[in-house]
Amino acid sequence: MSLTFELNPAIKKLPVYLPGKPIEEVARELGLAPESICKLASNESPLGPSPKAIEAMKNALNTVNLYPDGNAFYLKEKLSKKLNLPSEYIIVGNGSNELLELIAHAMLQPCDECIMSQYSFAVYPIVTKLSSAEIVMTPAKNYGNDLDAMLKAITSKTRIIFIANPNNPTGTHLSEKELKNFIEKVPQNILIVIDEAYTEYQTTPPDLVPLIRNNEKNNLVICRTFSKIYGLAGIRIGFAMASPEFIQALNKVREPFNSNQLAQVGAMAALDDTEFLDYARNVNLSGLEYLQKEFDKMGLEYIPSVANFILVKVGNGIEVFQSMEKKGIIIRPVNNYNLPEWIRITVGTEEQNIKVIKGLKEILGKNNI
Repeated sequence: MSLTFELNPAIKKLPVYLPGKPIEEVARELGLAPESICKLASNESPLGPSPKAIEAMKNALNTVNLYPDGNAFYLKEKLSKKLNLPSEYIIVGNGSNELLELIAHAMLQPCDECIMSQYSFAVYPIVTKLSSAEIVMTPAKNYGNDLDAMLKAITSKTRIIFIANPNNPTGTHLSEKELKNFIEKVPQNILIVIDEAYTEYQTTPPDLVPLIRNNEKNNLVICRTFSKIYGLAGIRIGFAMASPEFIQALNKVREPFNSNQLAQVGAMAALDDTEFLDYARNVNLSGLEYLQKEFDKMGLEYIPSVANFILVKVGNGIEVFQSMEKKGIIIRPVNNYNLPEWIRITVGTEEQNIKVIKGLKEILGKNNI
């Protein structure tokens, strides 16, 4: 039955975000036991949340009949101390995805332009098109962000430049020097959004926060999330840092209770557990090293990664994805990023990493390696 009312015309051209398949769906489709399935598709932490975060959320369960603190006061205070950044420079969101959408609401009008890389996070084109703005894709450089190409793409209509660092889906990264040089060259009337969802996986990540702290760049926004290394993807919590004036604008377009009670207390406890954070980083580094060594042995091309996932070239990504799924291993085809010959594999536990390599060897006929 056709609709009797008119939709927003922007929806017709809106890209669709395709999440990794959930364990329950694969279990239903293939008749497998959920506990036997290994999911390495969505860049989730294989270790789960910090035990301290779990305990804090359990203790908060008896207050979920009350609305959460809409201003996330205590979480922002804890972030403020950790980052040495006044709380008025911080906004909390329902995951960093919501913050990206809020940025688009605050910035974009029809016919505005947003610059992003050829291989960039799928949410950037979605929030751009939802605002009836135009996507300007720049060619990738070694599968990563080409900052020179982005500078050349700037026009009088450019409003936002989106950069993920480390980059999703390719795992590439830019140095602090490269980013600072780029930021210096971008006109002040263009907003630069640095998406640092995977920054904690780096041992020495770039630190751009001083540019905001010292009021050097009021056209810079840094987004981070608790979904990745902190293992809190299921409760949706993230934050952004920017000038107080821009944070005020974002607060005007966000929902009043956009981060829930459990998410706030879980995030606060996770921030305190630095030992667990170090452990998660080390597990990831070991996993990356193992996967890359195995790909070398198998003669497979891959893109060296600093995140918690890795892209590897397997021929027909969809076919390999489907074959792996039948073995109870969920990985991610990336044909929607125009990389049909590649798959993306989240770094798992040692047991999961061994399982995914065993599955790939069987499917690709490399068992003798």
